[in-house]
Amino acid sequence: MNVCTVSPTAPLADSTESLLNNIRMGESRILNFTGARFAGASIEAPHCDWLADAFAAFANSRGGVFVLGADKDSRDVAGIPIERLDSVTELVSEACTDSVDPPIVDIVVERLWLRASTGDQLPVVRVEIPRSLFVHRSPGGYLYRTENGQRAMSLEYLSRLAEQRSQARVIRFDEQPMSNATVDDVALDLWRRFRTPRSDEDRGTFLRKLRMARPDESGTFRPTVAGVLMASADPRQWIPNAFVQAVAYRGTAIGIPDLNYLNPLDAADITGPLDVQVAETCRFVAKNMNTAAFKDQGRRGQPQYDMTAVFEAVVNAVAHRDYAIHGSKVRLRLFENRLELYSPGSIPNSLGVESLPHLQSTRNEFVTSLLARCSAPGDIPGLITDRRTMMDKRGEGVPLILDNSRRLSGREPEYRLIGDAELLLTIHAAGA
Repeated sequence: MNVCTVSPTAPLADSTESLLNNIRMGESRILNFTGARFAGASIEAPHCDWLADAFAAFANSRGGVFVLGADKDSRDVAGIPIERLDSVTELVSEACTDSVDPPIVDIVVERLWLRASTGDQLPVVRVEIPRSLFVHRSPGGYLYRTENGQRAMSLEYLSRLAEQRSQARVIRFDEQPMSNATVDDVALDLWRRFRTPRSDEDRGTFLRKLRMARPDESGTFRPTVAGVLMASADPRQWIPNAFVQAVAYRGTAIGIPDLNYLNPLDAADITGPLDVQVAETCRFVAKNMNTAAFKDQGRRGQPQYDMTAVFEAVVNAVAHRDYAIHGSKVRLRLFENRLELYSPGSIPNSLGVESLPHLQSTRNEFVTSLLARCSAPGDIPGLITDRRTMMDKRGEGVPLILDNSRRLSGREPEYRLIGDAELLLTIHAAGA
């Protein structure tokens, strides 16, 4: 959640005057406001659940602005005691994260001074809620914003909204524009690497062609999910779950009575463009896996895992995971006897794990097309591949994972669906 403060001595900006005028005209489809009441050290009103309903209704609609510290009846600035601003902003954060599912994370909170009709400048809290990529449920259910309030969605409305926001259709989620990002957030060096030497298209045309940017509902040109995943230095600014959580544990288990998980050998949250996440995750495995020494046929070292199989597995995890599942990241767990790789989402097209060796289907069509343009890393110990790019369009990744891992460890890797929300790949270590 982004928080900024406007100094009390700063002149009123045009946007502040506009906000005052909107408050005087009353609530609308994109504006809601209320006063704040306090009882001792507590906030008596508004209630956290009431705020959560209002914020979720905006996020489920076209977005909007909520002002705390403006009176509904008088349409005037009532203000908030300056010593109470911290508790009010904490209430806003609580309403967005604890009372809405999935949480609303892409809001902007500002502390402003607004001039009341008496001429006094009083502190208020302005909350900007953008249109969300998700459909949010709040304590009042699934709500959407109307001209002067919110209404519960009918089943038909909810189904149609979920379809529009790609929660019902998984193939095109990565083509959705990010409502809280601008094309300037797409880094110059990161999108230019996808251009061919002969390409002379301007930035907008090129980004649109690769589905890295497109107009939103208002016509504003914005980067897409694929655009921020592949061409921003840290996609978590817009998609907080777009990273790999990697942990190398001591021992073979997590949990009591084995307390080794409290003191892991190594841990990292790996971010960056998806191709960087793949390379860094492979380096994490190569650095932390053991190498056993054997005396037959001369002294030789045998790694625990085939790095080509690990590379293919990590590519598949970041390319085919469901980025629409809030709060779920790719998780890699490295134990003494196995590697576990968790990827959010079920298998595309409702297929089973038995179909994976023969599957040629993708959840994120444009992410995979961009990964197919990224060079395969050439500096990871043990990685041997004749491919020049990250992504293989021939569908040979899973068979390679299975064959190479089986050949090294003598045991079959295992794919398993955990409910309908996560795919787990277990690769057994050589010599385990």
